[in-house]
Amino acid sequence: METSPRLAATPKAMALLAELKQKHGPLMLYQAGGCCEGTQPQCFEEGGFYLRYGDVLLGKLDEVAFWVDKDLYEYWKHAHFTLDVTDGIGAGGFSLETPLGKTFVVHYRLFTTEELTALPEVQRNE
Repeated sequence: METSPRLAATPKAMALLAELKQKHGPLMLYQAGGCCEGTQPQCFEEGGFYLRYGDVLLGKLDEVAFWVDKDLYEYWKHAHFTLDVTDGIGAGGFSLETPLGKTFVVHYRLFTTEELTALPEVQRNE
């Protein structure tokens, strides 16, 4: 499992990503800032969601890129994201896990002062 200093996943989330990859091929995750897209991360076939200029790549989980809305990143840039999954259908109706009765969620924790000083620069969509 690939992780970054900004991103991790629970075993349940990794198992669901593996199941979805087997069914749909390469995947991507995107977390928007709210409104129509909801606030949960959504899972799409790779390239199935068009990134905006400046959106941020938090890292990869088993080759699945996890992108975050550029404005949401500015709000949460001091937090570590842990991808998890729960039963139920969230706001991400177009997300690939929805038909399985699952919803990806993120748990956040603030970085320590030491962690903040050691974080690498993020990659932005250009």
